[in-house]
Amino acid sequence: MISSEVDTESTPLLQSQEAHKHEEVYKRFTPRQKRFILGTVSITGLLPLFISGTFIPSIPQIAKDLDSTAPIVSLAVSLSIIAASLGALWGSSYSTFYGRRPVYLVGTPLLVIGSIGVATAQSIPPLMFWRFIQAMGASPGFAVGSGVIGDIYKLEERGRAMGIFFSAVLLGPAIAPFIGGYAAHYFSWRLLQFSLGVFGFCAFVLILFFFPETYHPGKRGVDKADPATLPTWRPILINPFTPLWMMRSPNLLFVTMAGFACLFTDYVLLVPLAYTIGKKYGITNEALIGACFLPCGLGNMIGAPLAGRLSDTIVVKYRKERGGAWYPEDRLRATIPGALFLIPLSVLGSGLLTEYVPGKVGLALNLCCLFMNGVGVDFVLSPASAYFVDLMHSRSAEAMAAGMGFRNVIMALCIAGVLPMIENYGVVVTDTLSAVAAWVFGFGLLWVTIRYGERLRAVVDVGFSTADNN
Repeated sequence: MISSEVDTESTPLLQSQEAHKHEEVYKRFTPRQKRFILGTVSITGLLPLFISGTFIPSIPQIAKDLDSTAPIVSLAVSLSIIAASLGALWGSSYSTFYGRRPVYLVGTPLLVIGSIGVATAQSIPPLMFWRFIQAMGASPGFAVGSGVIGDIYKLEERGRAMGIFFSAVLLGPAIAPFIGGYAAHYFSWRLLQFSLGVFGFCAFVLILFFFPETYHPGKRGVDKADPATLPTWRPILINPFTPLWMMRSPNLLFVTMAGFACLFTDYVLLVPLAYTIGKKYGITNEALIGACFLPCGLGNMIGAPLAGRLSDTIVVKYRKERGGAWYPEDRLRATIPGALFLIPLSVLGSGLLTEYVPGKVGLALNLCCLFMNGVGVDFVLSPASAYFVDLMHSRSAEAMAAGMGFRNVIMALCIAGVLPMIENYGVVVTDTLSAVAAWVFGFGLLWVTIRYGERLRAVVDVGFSTADNN
């Protein structure tokens, strides 16, 4: 139950003239234009995790090609996670000042240049350098894409749009290993990297000629600044780490940590898959191992739109019950099925199946667990991301980047310990600890935020939105 304070919350209804004008902002684009914009940002949002996922199956071939070792080459994965965090913070900060479109027009060329650089690298140092540039160029797609959705969809429609966005974003890590494994086994990792560059170039052309600026008119930093104070030959310098200061809000911090605990189960299942499910069931072909990732991707595709639609329905339902009062944490109620049941039970079940159930039955049930985990992760991340946009609407891209950057740093450190943990303690212990963390930090922190959201917002106000400006 939500505390009684919520029932007396005095968030005003959208009845004033100013509120009516704000409603008109969301009518700038037709439904068809909105679908195009949503499709475009979904493609760009897919790129960061897709680029990372296609690289992993290529590591043995890259190490052999560059006369190095797999552990050395695998450092590029952690490097790309750090680059993605920095790029998201940079892109979101500049998108708030200059708008969404310029950030895409700068980021996608970096992706193209970085991909060509990776494809032509002849030693480890150039590989690392161009890998960093590649990840930096792709990284704004997630955070800025979330901001774009907040720009064009009003509160009651935002969850559904976020669900579609997330079904594309999380499809990346599911299908990327299969594509990367197939390319590594039958073609070349260099050809794959060139292909990513071509894809990035196509995205750049699409944005250059067809993608409009979505930021609300007159609300960008550059619109409010005195033209005399702006540099004439270079962009204004913005500290990209400023958004991280938002994490002092308990609401944003708790939801970020809950998202980390839930998403980490995904990595616990997928990163060591060749050494757990692959080894247990005798799967050695890179393409077949990559195919085992597909059930998780299918779960993402199904879970994200369902969760988004459910969160919108919950927002409308509870707002109506409160006579129009808006309680932002209502949207997080949609995360409960994933955080309480689907995520922890799927990772726990996979560990037990891998250890104790052999043959085709064990493999089939494991794939079902991967599917269930894919659904569950999206049931948490999709409404949680829409909650970020609701709560920090005018700075939604920065809030998303701050959460992603904070989460990714922890994720990069924890991922490095997954394989050693499995080697030393086994898959059952590793998966069980991940399931417990998902229950305690995933469901637990979400429940606390839902239950005490208003009190937590009162602890530190980092510029939360209201019903009038959302």
